[in-house]
Amino acid sequence: MFTGIVEEIGLVKEIIYGSKSIKLAIKCEKILDDVKVGDSIAVNGICLTVTSLDKGAFTADVMPQTMRKTNLGNLRAGEKVNLERALRPVDRMGGHIVSGHIDGTGMILSKEEEDNAIWLEISAPSDILKYIVLRGSVALDGVSLTAAYVDENSFKVSLIPHTASVTILGSKKIGDRINIECDMLGKYVEKLMGLNSPQNEEKKALTVDFLREHGFA
Repeated sequence: MFTGIVEEIGLVKEIIYGSKSIKLAIKCEKILDDVKVGDSIAVNGICLTVTSLDKGAFTADVMPQTMRKTNLGNLRAGEKVNLERALRPVDRMGGHIVSGHIDGTGMILSKEEEDNAIWLEISAPSDILKYIVLRGSVALDGVSLTAAYVDENSFKVSLIPHTASVTILGSKKIGDRINIECDMLGKYVEKLMGLNSPQNEEKKALTVDFLREHGFA
């Protein structure tokens, strides 16, 4: 598990391409202090396993399914990435619970400055947008953020100067693909209540009878 609070910006040192997978070598410093082979590190919000360590760098394998669901296939050598080590039970929860399992990608539609804030508008498919709620949590490239606007096609987040400076989000451009992980709470609620089952399609309307049936009224 992760918190969505980026610890360091790393640099893609090398990419070794397979037929449908890649091996990443990431140059970094801070997060290597207590990392060992087999540990999990979130790279742009994607949970990867450290397969080897070198002085000032680590490597990780990226499987075909991860390539299909994320933007790691767009990375190039020399590009910057957000890095976060796995959560320790003694850490403060500065963000929200992030699994590192990406739901899909979106595209940056607009980027605007408002005083000291940077607004990003992200387009996303309906199967992702249904989990994003106003003032709810969402992780973008592994950064814990709050959705400040949501409609049927997109959502917006606002970056404070600190977040823009210590992550790669401040340097993102219109048209860039971005990894999205929705708050897992909504997905568990949907699964447990059967809201994603075709036979329960008619129960998706929030009524008093529906709430009573599921123990909420």
